[in-house]
Amino acid sequence: MKSRLLKFATLCLLLLSVPLGLTHAQEATPEAVPLPSSYLMAGFKYEAQLWNNCGPATLTMALTYFGYADNQTRAANWLKPNGEDKNVSPWQMTTFVNTQVPELNVFSTIRYGGTLDRLKTLVSNNFPVIIEAGYDPERANQGWMGHYLLVIGYDDAQSTFITHDSYDGASHPYSYAHIQQFWQHFNYIYMPLYTADREAELMTLLGTEADPQQNFINAFEIARNEGATEQSNAFAWFNMGSMLTELEMWTEATQAFDIARNLGTLPWRTMWYRFDIYDAYYQTGRYQDMITISNAIRDDGGGQYVEETFYYAGLAREGMGETNRAIENYRTVLAFNPNFAPAETRLQALGAGG
Repeated sequence: MKSRLLKFATLCLLLLSVPLGLTHAQEATPEAVPLPSSYLMAGFKYEAQLWNNCGPATLTMALTYFGYADNQTRAANWLKPNGEDKNVSPWQMTTFVNTQVPELNVFSTIRYGGTLDRLKTLVSNNFPVIIEAGYDPERANQGWMGHYLLVIGYDDAQSTFITHDSYDGASHPYSYAHIQQFWQHFNYIYMPLYTADREAELMTLLGTEADPQQNFINAFEIARNEGATEQSNAFAWFNMGSMLTELEMWTEATQAFDIARNLGTLPWRTMWYRFDIYDAYYQTGRYQDMITISNAIRDDGGGQYVEETFYYAGLAREGMGETNRAIENYRTVLAFNPNFAPAETRLQALGAGG
């Protein structure tokens, strides 16, 4: 069975080519200035996370660089009013920065397909940057999960990044190899924070990654190259699916997601954090697959506290013509998190808002 799947994966690698009529897969713009061999940012206030609170805690630490005075509770109250919520998504974190901190002239953006040099470039130019990565320490004995890290420095001599890790401590070191391995689990996502007067400088440093559409293509090419090198790497296939979804290549995205799932090696908590698969299945009418995933996550002992589980079940129910069940799902989402705007948008569209 697995042999047939890998043969199919080989065929898909040949077929999954992004149409480059509007934009082209490119190398990132070379850095004009050589990177220092080590660098450490200062000016952060470390804060250990409360229960299920690595997202709000990490975001709060990043904001302290700009003079933010609140603790993680403020961010948590907006991002995850239900303390049992297992996930805060990157788009929610950037929305908090961009809309909920009016006292600071600070903003954030999301990019994918990051590299170790990209992190070094941002840090050495004094841009705080948050990444999301897999986390599976033997001592925790809890199995794989997602975790945010605030990258504040690096040291080439030690091949180490320095992070404020809300769980493992301040100035916590991670080897370059560790970051490379576990960052892949979240498509090498990174979220730099910046003041408005430095936006142009940040975009220059990002080079071709400054354009979101180009960034999706570049990140897809990274994932496709990794899949070609290691066809049994489910994360590479999942990352391909995610970027094809962003590029609105829905059918191709589902092919990549199907391979990732059928390889059988994705950690069971993966869909607590990564939801592009639902979008691709929704756009291709695979509503029952959405329900199947949602039900499995809801019943896995923690996924019932992930509001996206119910949101995407609602979309599937809408697609199946089951409007009342869709409304019920959206209302469950808002009971968990009244700030989850997509659910309110769907209720309004169905005439059930307010």
